[in-house]
Amino acid sequence: MKARMTIAAAACAVLAGAAGAQAAGDAAAGHALARQWCSGCHVVDNSGQGPDTAPPFAAIAKSHGNDRGWVRAWLAAPHPSMPSLNLTRQQTDDVIAYLESLPLR
Repeated sequence: MKARMTIAAAACAVLAGAAGAQAAGDAAAGHALARQWCSGCHVVDNSGQGPDTAPPFAAIAKSHGNDRGWVRAWLAAPHPSMPSLNLTRQQTDDVIAYLESLPLR
């Protein structure tokens, strides 16, 4: 019985670690997604070039970059002028990872 509990606990730890690794996101992939889908309205990277119709990603990162829940909700239920992107969970995690990678100036 004790051996089964140990094996079950180890399996849960492995699965939790794998889920955490998937949820971590890829900042480079998030940057590519942002440049592809968001650069029509947002300044996405440090070039400073782009429209000023929406807040730059650097400003979003500064005000909300460490609040994964806020960013996830913002991407899932955008405001009316923002198109519905229908991002996958991994794509959302990638965009969040990109926002977290931006310097907070």
